[in-house]
Amino acid sequence: MPVRLLTQSVLRWPRPEHVLREVQAWASDQRRAHPSLLRVGVFGSYGRGTASVGSDLDLVLIDEAAAGPQHQRLRHWPLDQLPLSCDALVFTSAELSQLLAGGSRMAEELQRDLRWLD
Repeated sequence: MPVRLLTQSVLRWPRPEHVLREVQAWASDQRRAHPSLLRVGVFGSYGRGTASVGSDLDLVLIDEAAAGPQHQRLRHWPLDQLPLSCDALVFTSAELSQLLAGGSRMAEELQRDLRWLD
C-alpha cells in the first residue's frame, strides 16, 4: 500500500526491496506458526524483478496440510498483514510438481518467474 511521508503530503509506493523484506519476515512468522508451511515464493513482477508503482504481490505458498479449493486454503493465511494487496496460490509440494509438469501457461510463468524467499 502507498505510505504517506510524514514531512510531505505525497503518497510514496514502497520500494520493491522493502516489500520483499516484509514478505520474507511474514513468511518466517508464518512458518513458525504453521510447521506445514514449507516455502513461500513470489512470482509475477516481484519474481521477475520488474515491480514498480502499482505492482501487487503474487505469492505461492507450499503448505503440506493444504486441502480443499483455493478460496478455502487462503482463509488460513493472514494476507492482510502483507505490505501490498496480494494474489496467492496455496499448493502442496506434490500439487506444485504436478502443475509444473503439465505445460500450462501458468506452469511456464511459474517456471520462469518463481523466486523462493528462503
